[in-house]
Amino acid sequence: MQTYIVGGAVRDELLGYAIKDKDYVVVGTTPEQMVAAGFRPVGKDFPVFLHPDTQAEYALARTERKTAKGYKGFAVHASPEVTLEQDLARRDLTINAIAKSESGELIDPFNGIADIQSKTLRHVSDAFVEDPVRILRIARFSARFTDFQVAPETLSLMQQMVEAGEVDALVAERVWQELAKGLMEAKPSRMFNVLRACGALQRIMPELDRLWGVPQPPQYHPEVDTGLHMMLVVDYAASQHFTLPVRFAALIHDLGKGTTPKEILPRHIGHEERGVHLVKDVCKRLRIPNDCKELALMVTKFHGKLYQSLQMRAGTLVEFLTQLDAIRQPARFKEFLLACEADSRGRTGFEQCPIPAADLMLKVLDAALSVDAGAIAGAHSEVEKIKAAIFEARVKAVKSVL
Repeated sequence: MQTYIVGGAVRDELLGYAIKDKDYVVVGTTPEQMVAAGFRPVGKDFPVFLHPDTQAEYALARTERKTAKGYKGFAVHASPEVTLEQDLARRDLTINAIAKSESGELIDPFNGIADIQSKTLRHVSDAFVEDPVRILRIARFSARFTDFQVAPETLSLMQQMVEAGEVDALVAERVWQELAKGLMEAKPSRMFNVLRACGALQRIMPELDRLWGVPQPPQYHPEVDTGLHMMLVVDYAASQHFTLPVRFAALIHDLGKGTTPKEILPRHIGHEERGVHLVKDVCKRLRIPNDCKELALMVTKFHGKLYQSLQMRAGTLVEFLTQLDAIRQPARFKEFLLACEADSRGRTGFEQCPIPAADLMLKVLDAALSVDAGAIAGAHSEVEKIKAAIFEARVKAVKSVL
């Protein structure tokens, strides 16, 4: 029985990155021998075992054979005869197909070390086309390894997979899982640029894909192109280490601009309301978690109105807080402001621009929260009178900070 560290841990060590998890492959043994050695079986689709002391996962060396479309359409074969090289050959990228022995020797049958040095994302073999998740993974790796480039021959294979309908076989949960990971990487725009380049974005999120080539007023958007604006916005959100809900909202807040009538371009009157329906469609199709969906809908609907707050009177400001449910959910309201910050600063030349509307709304929120609604409620018996009294108290508090 021979044990090797494989995959991301070896890759990240060679890149000088911190290693989070180690994956182990065991060659030359059987499930029965693993159990006899104290390992606990946990794998359903293929033999995986937990180490009796460390609880680390150890997988038996295996091969895979494509049996149907999609990422689950595989027959797995694991036996003592499967070699380390055969196991490495089924992996997606050469940089993930490097193994390290217990003595520290690197086994690199597919020249992954050379691709790390040349900063290239390259498929291991033509078997790459058998698993559509690999398209998403390469796009995500592009967002993480920001100085790596996809090999031309690998991009060509990805395009062939899209044309063959492999991406259409992906389940929503797996698509979102990879997109969410990519959104949390250093430069998410690179993920979407790769997905566009191979044609996958049009299949996965056509509402986003159609934004490229849609113009905006150059005096407000020197970058002009709406698709480019969205990428600047999501990269700004990443640079500030914003949460996943904020990054997702930043990504899709302007979907409505893709449906603007051509005769009124580059203006986008009413794009917020049009965008709400599109965001709902995306969230339903990809089964987006509620926290991401709710914030995305809020930012889409109200990001334009935020900038009108500087001209609002106290009563209108309190009504705006109510629309945003800011009194009950101040933390989400602050995430709304962060997404709007990304929108404002995700423009060429506006990366450090002040955002007085956001500063104002934070002061307005603090003033509204200073009102003791419980005490007011205790002084009235009728619900409508309670609501009116609380509203007036909040308006008075807001006036004091304007």
